[in-house]
Amino acid sequence: MTQSRLPAFFDSLDDAVASLLASIEGPLRVGAPLGIGKPHRFLNALYARIEADPSRSLTLYTALSLDPPSGSSALEKRFLAPFVARLYGDDFPRLTYVQAQKRDALPAHVHVEEFYLQSGALLGSAQAQRRYSSLNYTHVARALADRGMNVLVQKVASNPDDTRLSLSSNTDLTFDAIDAIVARGLPRPVLVAEIDPQLPWLDGVAAVDAGFFDMVVLPPPLHSGAYPPLFALPRQPVSDADYAIGFYASALVRDGGTLQIGIGALADALCHALALRHTDNAAYRRVLQALDSELERNGAVVASGGLDPFERGLYGCSEMINEGFKRLVESGVIRRKVVDNEALMRRVADGTADLSDKKLLERDGEFLHGAFFLGSPDFYDWLRNLDARTRRGIGMRRVSEVNELYGGNETLERLQRRDARFFNTCMMATALGAAVSDGLEDGRVVSGVGGQYNFVAMAHALPDARSALLLRATRDEGGRPKPNIRWNYGHTTIPRHLRDLYITEYGIADLRGMADEDCVIAMSAISDARFQTQLLDRAKTHLKLDKDFKAADAWKRNTPGRLRDALASLRADGTLPDYPLGSDFTAAEQRLVKALGWLRANTATPWAKAMTLFRSTFAGRTADREALARMQLDKPQGLREKLLTRLVAYALNSTRG
Repeated sequence: MTQSRLPAFFDSLDDAVASLLASIEGPLRVGAPLGIGKPHRFLNALYARIEADPSRSLTLYTALSLDPPSGSSALEKRFLAPFVARLYGDDFPRLTYVQAQKRDALPAHVHVEEFYLQSGALLGSAQAQRRYSSLNYTHVARALADRGMNVLVQKVASNPDDTRLSLSSNTDLTFDAIDAIVARGLPRPVLVAEIDPQLPWLDGVAAVDAGFFDMVVLPPPLHSGAYPPLFALPRQPVSDADYAIGFYASALVRDGGTLQIGIGALADALCHALALRHTDNAAYRRVLQALDSELERNGAVVASGGLDPFERGLYGCSEMINEGFKRLVESGVIRRKVVDNEALMRRVADGTADLSDKKLLERDGEFLHGAFFLGSPDFYDWLRNLDARTRRGIGMRRVSEVNELYGGNETLERLQRRDARFFNTCMMATALGAAVSDGLEDGRVVSGVGGQYNFVAMAHALPDARSALLLRATRDEGGRPKPNIRWNYGHTTIPRHLRDLYITEYGIADLRGMADEDCVIAMSAISDARFQTQLLDRAKTHLKLDKDFKAADAWKRNTPGRLRDALASLRADGTLPDYPLGSDFTAAEQRLVKALGWLRANTATPWAKAMTLFRSTFAGRTADREALARMQLDKPQGLREKLLTRLVAYALNSTRG
């Protein structure tokens, strides 16, 4: 999709905004990609201009407006301020409209409508909650056409002479939205590109002639003389529960199949497990043996997965390409290639491909398809510095192609996506198989549906596919554990009629095609032992379980302590590192992350806070002076700093080793 004409080029954000406003009469209905494809600097300049002129209304349609963390408590702020400055720079262009949203301070003539929110960041914003739009990712293009979007702005990468531009991180909705608008008989929106020298270049479908856009802006460097870094997601530590979930999930992946994963610590654990399964199968099996000596004979594993290395490799097809895929490509797990050639893919599937077919597949095939990418600075560096062969193997595609079977060539996509495994996370699940992934029962939105429903539905549409929803069995709420497997909940993301596989740190529940009683038993078997009786009693009360049913003795092993003991030696020998995909934190910061997490858990209630303060009085000093210096508490001044120093020292001592 290219245009032969030349765009208007600007090196001034203000001039570009003035030109855009002069070209459109009436309300501005602006679309912007999610994540790092959002042109921060152009949007900030546009917002500043509109904010000062109530005669021009602006509605921004977007998602995942990312904002660096700032912390809420005094200790969090002390930890985060230097880290954020190092990761993003002192003059990172935060999105102005996000800052206004957080204060409910958007002016009356400006609206921001998002279909996916930065997780948990806008729970307290009335403006964000009121203008949230609950949409499947693949329905967004249609919604933009319904709303009459007349401007689309996007961050792009450029070739050396600016004649070719790459949509790079976000091919997801741009082409689909333009097609939907034009098909509706509406004028093609004004397309504005902001060139970002930091954005990795990806070719293929993602690359267009510069004339595809109407306006191209190359803003000058920041005051520091550099261009701002891409927004990065700090990699989080992986807990025992996360590792158990990831390793159970890895046993459900079939060699030669297709892989989709989400993001976060659970996905990191899964990718570490898959890489270990391929590169050090003996160590991989030791972890599984520690978790469940009978796992190899588990019905779901026998029917859908395996434990051996990947002789044929996997094809990655995921709306988001992230850190985990980097590891899987580097370790040789992701390497099964596909081509957009139905006849060839059919011959590959039925085993009749000849030597010329295999050469064509090797030359033109791609092993990883995604609609957008997001990750750490190391991940972005990897994309910038790919060797030519690996770069050719990665294709950025429309979200309508990646997230569903009905993006234009269903037969081809079915052939490519054999033995697909779709791994996503949820916050809670019910005993009858419904999932809660994006919102609370009071109606507030935590994040969004995104592509989760798409992938769950696709798993039921493909004959050899499975959907697995990953969740921790418990969560901390006010300093106390609460179950994440509930009898019911007042909000549902995935309905129970689409139930398939659920995985917690205590095992795998295969619910596909099961009767309600069987679902209750399977979900209880992977719940925390402390909450099983309550769950089973509710099921009996509501006629879903025989009143004489008794929990199996083995279920009593579902405790954090038993899990910790099972994995302790594997933690100690480095098989299960805290940061399996690398870390953005220094060594001292990694110790502080653990200590501050412990401190948060042990001060969550007034009583716990009082006891922790009391005990810290007698705990003595810490040998970790480096960590105290990092918090600027090595030379405390005044009573408040001395109290904070004592608490941090106590936490460091309590989490040492």
